[in-house]
Amino acid sequence: MVKFIGEYTVKVDDKGRLILPSSFKSVISVDDLRLVVKRDLFSNCLEMFTYEEWAKESEKVKSRLNFFNREHSQFWREYMRDRAVVEPDEKLGRISIPKRLLEQIGVEREVVFAGNDHKIEIWAKENFQNIKLPESDYLALAEKILG
Repeated sequence: MVKFIGEYTVKVDDKGRLILPSSFKSVISVDDLRLVVKRDLFSNCLEMFTYEEWAKESEKVKSRLNFFNREHSQFWREYMRDRAVVEPDEKLGRISIPKRLLEQIGVEREVVFAGNDHKIEIWAKENFQNIKLPESDYLALAEKILG
């Protein structure tokens, strides 16, 4: 199972490409370098999964739906909207995320790749710096959820 750990700031080049941090690239299977990028449901960031992890996640969601139910069908359509499959190039690990996805999260020149265990979050640098919880809020959440 792939685990992504760490935070890395990366510049967007003139062609809109990003270099996937080598520590992330090194844990992805060389047999399948495909990554799926989608907009996060609750936060102003993108999520990036290995293709294998994406397949598991989407099957989990799909298994909870009844496609003869109109709302379920509408939900699935929206859930699958604005997805992209990207693959880092062999040499530098550059990836091209569609411009429309980067614009949706407010990326201008730099992004933060934040390892989040089974996925990577991609944030506009400015937004990432602004979402950190105050320590007292984090401790209160930890106690509420784990305590």
